Amino acid sequence: MIGMRALCLATGIVAMLLGSSASALAQSQYPNRPIHVIVPYPAGGIVDIVARAVTEQVGRDLKQAIVVESRPGANSNIGTSAVARSEPDGYTWLVTGPAVLVNPTLYKDAGWDAMKDFKCVALAVWNQSVAVVNPTLPVKTFGEFIELARGKPGQLNFGNPGTGSSIDLTAQKLFQVADIKLANIGYKGQPPALIDLMTNLMHFEIVSLALALPHIKQGTVKPLAVFTEKRVADLADVPTIAEAGYPEAAYIPWYGIYVPSRTPDVLVEKIHQAINKALQNPDVQRQLSIADIPGKPMPLNELAALMKADYEKLTSVAKASAMKPQ
Repeated sequence: MIGMRALCLATGIVAMLLGSSASALAQSQYPNRPIHVIVPYPAGGIVDIVARAVTEQVGRDLKQAIVVESRPGANSNIGTSAVARSEPDGYTWLVTGPAVLVNPTLYKDAGWDAMKDFKCVALAVWNQSVAVVNPTLPVKTFGEFIELARGKPGQLNFGNPGTGSSIDLTAQKLFQVADIKLANIGYKGQPPALIDLMTNLMHFEIVSLALALPHIKQGTVKPLAVFTEKRVADLADVPTIAEAGYPEAAYIPWYGIYVPSRTPDVLVEKIHQAINKALQNPDVQRQLSIADIPGKPMPLNELAALMKADYEKLTSVAKASAMKPQ
């Protein structure tokens, strides 16, 4: 009996050691098969552009295929929850914005807990945006718009590209800080909302800088303030939101690259280094600069701190604004 127990114990130890060796070998050879990158938004959007620009270079550097898959639906919940449930082996990544942090506050069945189920392995880009109005609105400055909105509570409208989206969160924070109320009109993305602004069906929007610039140059929308750290070269006369008098509303959303939280640290570090290397590639920087979405590599400890700070900030914004999914 004792001999049999000893044999079973020895067999178990050998199996455990073999399993550990196989796992260590797989990690040392990573990546030895294609990596799948999930974008929980429609193809062709800002997040998709970022994902492809960065990961294509990562694939070239790692000499491994990287497949970018657009998996939209349920305000990004479908694609995000799929990554949360995936194997923590480094072969499934998520590229997304603030929705990964705030959606569990908006949806009881989102399918993940941001701070428990994900690790942010890299910061891809900052999503700079600009506050714009229809040119016929009788305001010349951001301050004049705020005064107009305060004088007409609920009478001016805001084109919301998606509840809990980076633009929505930016806008809600501004409305809270500036103490204004606008009628919230829901849209499926920024482009249709922008079209309605240009045709004077909307009064106010916050739009990704890359999307807004061509229309600003054409004079079909009027810029009032940019949500950036510094003024934008193409809009040198337009103040930052801080310069316009609302520094507390100066939230600049960012798009991160995430893996399941149980992914081994050695793989997290490999992925982190590979993405940061790609972000510093001149061709990638050129692609991102054309779209006015600058990349900014950050160390893992700073990413974790940023993720925690934004989680607390954005869930607070969502609760204070009583956000409800459209």
